[in-house]
Amino acid sequence: MNNYLIPANSKKSQLILNLFRPIDLGILIGGAAITLVMLFLPGDSLLWLVAKILPVGIALLLVMPMPYYHNVLVFLREAYLFASSQRTYRWRGWCATYEFEDKN
Repeated sequence: MNNYLIPANSKKSQLILNLFRPIDLGILIGGAAITLVMLFLPGDSLLWLVAKILPVGIALLLVMPMPYYHNVLVFLREAYLFASSQRTYRWRGWCATYEFEDKN
């Protein structure tokens, strides 16, 4: 009787603006604040301008949505955990056949 249909995007409603976790918003605001402070520093060369805008650019790249992951930051964390773990991952797909199994 209690059959509930849960939509696929139900977790998005728990995010800030349906996009950001609190840590993502902190990274983005921190990058923007550092860039804002650096824009008031003197310097007029192109290299200096790129250095001033770099913090908000890096923050935007980290919180940018990515397919199959929440964002680039989550992908980098998962890639690091996969590379640093000592487990052996053996692939056994649903379409693989094995000669040593019973053929009953």
